Amino acid sequence: MEDRQYIDLLELQTRIKESIADAFPGRYWVKAEIASWSPRANGHCYLSLSQSRGGKSVAEARAMIWKWHYPTLKALFEEQTGQSLQAGITVLVRVQVSFSELYGVSLYIDDIDTSFTLGQQALERKRNIERLQKDGYMDMQKELALPELPYRLAVITSNTAAGYQDFRRHLLNNPEGYAFQLDLYEALMQGEQAPSSIMDALEEAAEEGYDAILILRGGGSELDLACFDDYELAIAIATCPVPVMTAIGHDKDLHIVDMVANTFVKTPTALADLFLDAYAAQDALLDRMAQRIGGGLLRLVNESELRLSRAESSVSQAVQRRIGALEMRLQRIVGRITRGLLQKYTQVARLADNVQHRLQFAAAARVSQEVSALALKEARIRATDPRNILSLGYVLVTGKDHQVLKTVNRVAVGDRIGVRFQDGSLTAKVDEIYAEQVDNNKVNIA
Repeated sequence: MEDRQYIDLLELQTRIKESIADAFPGRYWVKAEIASWSPRANGHCYLSLSQSRGGKSVAEARAMIWKWHYPTLKALFEEQTGQSLQAGITVLVRVQVSFSELYGVSLYIDDIDTSFTLGQQALERKRNIERLQKDGYMDMQKELALPELPYRLAVITSNTAAGYQDFRRHLLNNPEGYAFQLDLYEALMQGEQAPSSIMDALEEAAEEGYDAILILRGGGSELDLACFDDYELAIAIATCPVPVMTAIGHDKDLHIVDMVANTFVKTPTALADLFLDAYAAQDALLDRMAQRIGGGLLRLVNESELRLSRAESSVSQAVQRRIGALEMRLQRIVGRITRGLLQKYTQVARLADNVQHRLQFAAAARVSQEVSALALKEARIRATDPRNILSLGYVLVTGKDHQVLKTVNRVAVGDRIGVRFQDGSLTAKVDEIYAEQVDNNKVNIA
């Protein structure tokens, strides 16, 4: 067998490393999709980058972010884009190419261009609008009619949102005393999980037969409100069988959910004004009806007086007979009109009494419901109190790091452990550790 010229693997890898260092001496901006994402306990973050064409992967590379870069880059990206670094996002990153004799080629990331990701979001928003227009979703909600006096309202928002509190105060504490039924469906109002959270609340509220469903936010930065451009959320609103009204609280551009909603206003307070104006319009209509009735009566009296004054120029006896006849006729007319007015006002008073009773009943039912819910929550809290569990004979075991032990894998022979009973606690030393299968004949353990 003839001798062959060869080099060992280390020398080959060393030559490759030197060649790569010569070919890629600096840092390069690379556009790629994050295929996998794995932050480690040591502070480093390991990930893989990929590129696809036609639904197939055409390039992949190992990458990592050192722990002295990772926290800064992660915080900057989340602050400026409103989303987390995660698999599936296309990013523009600055990398340094490195080669290791043991691990091969790696890309070290030390910067991320957030404006590139924001540009991608704007492009995606434009595409979503075009798709919604093409598929006919934009005008679906506009075909639904609101009742003249919307009373039962479902509100989708966060219970702690300032906009929601402003809306409640402005609507329920109105000086005219108009009453409404408000039911809160809590949902996330920003972040990646917000669209799905809002859709869940929307689906639940749509089944309860409300007069309208309101989505409130109360303002925020452009990135905080990016979730309201979500395509799936827009379709859910467009196809909802109940009129959906939005008051996101933005000052500039409309969001996609505003475009597909039945009605949108800028702020939650403006939305409250919309409902109050509807009730005020009905009040004004009743006032105008009363004024028309009174005016008609006054015109009738004036016309009768005019006829009487003209008749005074004729023969005195004829005038007197005519006056008598007119007075009798006028009394009959006034009597009929007076009875009609009394009947009308009686109907209005009865309607007002019915509305007042209904509002009082609804308020009492709501208070009773909230008291029952509070009692149920208190019972659940008491049922889950760890002291009740300890009273059943169970104990709470903590390791040397004072953390609760849930597995023997965190304990070594010789460790000291703490044992908490209902009426006190003790410390113990671990002599032996047994696997899940225990030989009870060898040792007696509880």
